[in-house]
Amino acid sequence: MPITVEEFETARPHLLSVAHRMLGSAHDAQDAVQTAWLRAMTARSSPSIENPSAWLTTVTARVCLDELRARHRRNEAPLLADAIPAAELAADEAILRAEDVSRALLVLLNQLTPHQRVAYVLHDLFSMPFGQIAHVLGGTAPSAKKHASRARQRLDSAQHAPERNRRPDQQIVEAFMTAAQTGDTRRMIQLLAPDSVRDADAALLPRGARTAVIGAVEIATETVHFRDRIQSACRLTVNNKSVYLIAPGGHPLATIEISTANQKVTRIALRLALADDHFAAALPLTTS
Repeated sequence: MPITVEEFETARPHLLSVAHRMLGSAHDAQDAVQTAWLRAMTARSSPSIENPSAWLTTVTARVCLDELRARHRRNEAPLLADAIPAAELAADEAILRAEDVSRALLVLLNQLTPHQRVAYVLHDLFSMPFGQIAHVLGGTAPSAKKHASRARQRLDSAQHAPERNRRPDQQIVEAFMTAAQTGDTRRMIQLLAPDSVRDADAALLPRGARTAVIGAVEIATETVHFRDRIQSACRLTVNNKSVYLIAPGGHPLATIEISTANQKVTRIALRLALADDHFAAALPLTTS
């Protein structure tokens, strides 16, 4: 007996969550789930499917794996935030906030191979047994377990890199970022040196805005206007430097590098994220 519309609609939120973690895009996740439904409608189920949600999850995961493989064959770099339409970026951001998805994890998942990403997402994030994951990957349970283990090692190394690179002044840096994210102008002024400098790539600023701003009051006042962007920042190692990565919807946009001296912030450098940026000091990838 085929999957019913009611069974599919019940499973849809779960399927979208799985597909989003695998593909990193709400738009692509919607397409993957819709494709899974089309396959479900044309599938001949005999005997009847005992667990429609698990069956649909497997089909959705296969669709996502096919998409990840296609990206890999085309050697596609993950899209940066400025290359994504505003509506899609807003949809991705809404998912991150609603489901409390880690921005750092979503960025780092892009560094995994297709098999590693699928195995990790299904097992570590959604608790799918390796036997079922093996059906998705077209291999064995031990092989699926190995893919997940390699992904876990890589992600653990990447997530711990900022801690290994923790600076002596990290407390000052974190205090400033907290003030910037909450719009606390007074606290920012307290933490900024009187002659501090904010330097930014022109592409990150409104047309005609100054690329360099000098002075604690001016920097703090300006920073409040970019509070929404700063709220989408996470701490990562980028090109071997511990910085904050602004990643709306989990898509890299810019890095914030903060310099200090004598317990004060002296310089804030905002740089546009690039396609060839390396987002962690991680272990080498193996091929799938």
